[in-house]
Amino acid sequence: MNKKETVVIGFVGTKLDNYRGASRWDKWRPSIALTQQPDLTVGRFELLYNGSVDNLISQVTDDIASVSPETQVVPHALEMADAWDFEEVYGALFDFAKRYPFDPDKEDYWIHITTGTHVVQICMFLLTEARFFPGRLIQTSPPRAPASNTLGSYTLIDLDLSRYDQIAQRFSREQLEGIAFLKSGIATRNAAFNTMIEEIERVAIRSRAPMLLMGPTGAGKSFLARRVYELKKARHQVAGRFVELNCATLHGDGAASTLFGHIKGAFTGAAADRPGLLRSAHKGLLFLDEIGELGADEQAMLLKAVEEKRFLPLGSDHEVHSEFQLIAGTNRDLAQDVAAGRFREDLYARINLWTYALPGLRERQEDIEPNLDYLLAQFGEENGQMVRFNREARTRFMRFARAPDALWTGNFRDLWASVTRMATLAQSGRITEAIVDDEIARLQRLWRPRAGRGADGDVALDDLLGEEAASRLDLFDALQLQAVVGVCRRSKSLSDAGRKLFGVSRDAKTKPNDADRLKKYLARFGLSWDRLSGELSPDR
Repeated sequence: MNKKETVVIGFVGTKLDNYRGASRWDKWRPSIALTQQPDLTVGRFELLYNGSVDNLISQVTDDIASVSPETQVVPHALEMADAWDFEEVYGALFDFAKRYPFDPDKEDYWIHITTGTHVVQICMFLLTEARFFPGRLIQTSPPRAPASNTLGSYTLIDLDLSRYDQIAQRFSREQLEGIAFLKSGIATRNAAFNTMIEEIERVAIRSRAPMLLMGPTGAGKSFLARRVYELKKARHQVAGRFVELNCATLHGDGAASTLFGHIKGAFTGAAADRPGLLRSAHKGLLFLDEIGELGADEQAMLLKAVEEKRFLPLGSDHEVHSEFQLIAGTNRDLAQDVAAGRFREDLYARINLWTYALPGLRERQEDIEPNLDYLLAQFGEENGQMVRFNREARTRFMRFARAPDALWTGNFRDLWASVTRMATLAQSGRITEAIVDDEIARLQRLWRPRAGRGADGDVALDDLLGEEAASRLDLFDALQLQAVVGVCRRSKSLSDAGRKLFGVSRDAKTKPNDADRLKKYLARFGLSWDRLSGELSPDR
């Protein structure tokens, strides 16, 4: 197999290479000295330069020819007015790299970073690290004893970090530490969850793009968002605050003011300027939980703020700037909301780049035990008392926790509350079978109303509207909506359901339109016939 030819790419040193007269051979000149190394044969030297340095290029070319006749020197003039301007230097080198006929199968490329301005050296490093220059960096150094020789030494820097065992191990260790940090050190056993957290760790430290966390209430969306922020802050990737808001708490005109701020006098009661949460999150991270609850106007304003990093506070004619990273959370199916016209398609597309579905506790039964240990340890730290189960009590609780009738409707919030109650009641730091039995009975009572929903023809509004939206309904509206949806699900068409629901009042109208009345009623709650009919069983 033929040995590859070594090709050096580097700038001429307008100071270090620039000596004249016979005494120049007594000086260390990096470009010339590189071709004089006894253990190195440079087949070609791509000599880059800018400005009017023709005499220097000619001198360096002649001197290399005299000490290394086998080295071909190929000068390249780059268009740069200012070798200290980062954008200009990077652009010129990038253009050179794009048009250069690299042939890595036949040639080894060494990128010389000893000469040139510091900006030049940085740009050559970046282009090599990104593989636009498919080679290795080479650094030359002057002789330690100048009187001995003028050759100096050289060092190759290979940017393939996987070749450096200690560095590779350190990066691997830091990644594992990052993953453990996101999980708060909980030794989770669910393979799918662990794989998801590994990817979130990589995305968190490499990207500032929006992230969407989906999952039921209590699955840990808010907790994970805060951990992502703390991980980025530890890596010095954010300098601002962590700002959190549950969008389900926003109502009416105050929604836009809370998010985007307002100026004094923007509306009745606006006695002073208000910056808004988006500005409070400048250079930090904004977590908007239940983003599907935002109104149409707020969705449009948020899209502009995410894409352009600027927006108009209420009442202002002047845009403000805020550079934040967005993490959105939802327990709804936003794709269905887009199809039903309840959520903007363009905003969904913008926040749907990195989407992760956090499973509920029932889908992670193997993780109940490590989370149990974590919560007990956390309780002990906060209360200054170590609490443990006795063996029989732990076995009994775990048997119940994994059983089919353990609903865990609040997911990890339910588990946290359960552990807190048992640990608080534990005497001498021991959770006994009696405490566990009482707790199991308590949980069963708490879950009984939930377990009965949807039975005997009832409609589970939590599943239909989402827990937050359902909780805001008056009992009268909830009972009426349950009855209407029940009729819809037992009907063949929108018109059929309308005829059943408005059979009496229809006679009092000259132009009855039962379907339209029903359609408008459902729309009040963000529902549509298409959505309800899509949930019908095939035999209806």
